[in-house]
Amino acid sequence: MDTQKVKLNQKLKLLLVLDLLVRQSDENNPVDIEQILLFLKNHGIVCERKSVYNDISILKEFGYDILHTKTPKNGYFLASREFEEAEIRLLCDAVLAANFISPKKSAQLCEKILKQLSVGQAKEIQGQVYFENSTKSTNESIYYNVDKLNRAIRRGRKVALTYRRRIISEQSAVEFEERNHIISPYGMIWKDDHYYLVGNNVKYDNIMVLRVDRIRTLEIMETERVRPFSEVSPYKTHFDTADYAKTHFNMFTGTTERVELVCRKELIEPVLDRFGEDIRIMRVNDDKFKMTADAAVSEGLVSWIMQFGGKMQVAKPQSLKKMVMQRASDIMKLYVI
Repeated sequence: MDTQKVKLNQKLKLLLVLDLLVRQSDENNPVDIEQILLFLKNHGIVCERKSVYNDISILKEFGYDILHTKTPKNGYFLASREFEEAEIRLLCDAVLAANFISPKKSAQLCEKILKQLSVGQAKEIQGQVYFENSTKSTNESIYYNVDKLNRAIRRGRKVALTYRRRIISEQSAVEFEERNHIISPYGMIWKDDHYYLVGNNVKYDNIMVLRVDRIRTLEIMETERVRPFSEVSPYKTHFDTADYAKTHFNMFTGTTERVELVCRKELIEPVLDRFGEDIRIMRVNDDKFKMTADAAVSEGLVSWIMQFGGKMQVAKPQSLKKMVMQRASDIMKLYVI
């Protein structure tokens, strides 16, 4: 065997030892020297035990947390990884629960995520994770569209897209309606189990919100720069997607105003969950508190308030009061006995 091939095998051997430890070993499944030697032999490399010990020492010196144990059997295992088992479980749960990710892509993503663990650890998580989501998107092109939107936002370019939404035909059948739009994209937001594109339609002077999974075709307009978001939104230096998501309920657009709500004390958790813990809270009496926050006055906010019935009352602004009253009146008309 020539010298060059020997050197190549030595480098390959170190990588193979690492691969075996990453893919096959964990605290409950250590690998012994005999397993490592057999694994190397199956890959065409025959070596002595001493060289394997040396490889493990090099990997440990480089920073890999490789431990030796005598239980449940004598051997070595990779003790720490980039992601812990609990973190991988959370990532898989999030992927499986996300409506905008198709079943096929969900399975592919989970398979990639689980490769961060050993085979034994991955099997344990696969046996625990189950989520049947019949509302998942069937739009497989969403991943390519997300990539294009990211590039368009980063480069400040408009996009031309075809947007599909469901309608009921005169024959009471569910059909699809498609419309073409030219949009200046400012940001994307994952909210309420959907992925949204926030931007400006060239025909209007406001913000438009579109579900990304409903975009059928999308192309970047390389020669068309986006319209400055400062012309159509309150943001001046950067488009704050976190603030936009926080102030816009159910992704309905609307004018942002100072909102005051008087709430029963048992609503403190849902209020803080929705608005964040930095909002202004003032005690009214033993049973009620008043909260003040900035929010977009929209039908989405009205729906959120209405779910609490008589436990939440709008104090300000007057426009929001009227919207809630109108919604309540409309509902009453539907249930006249």
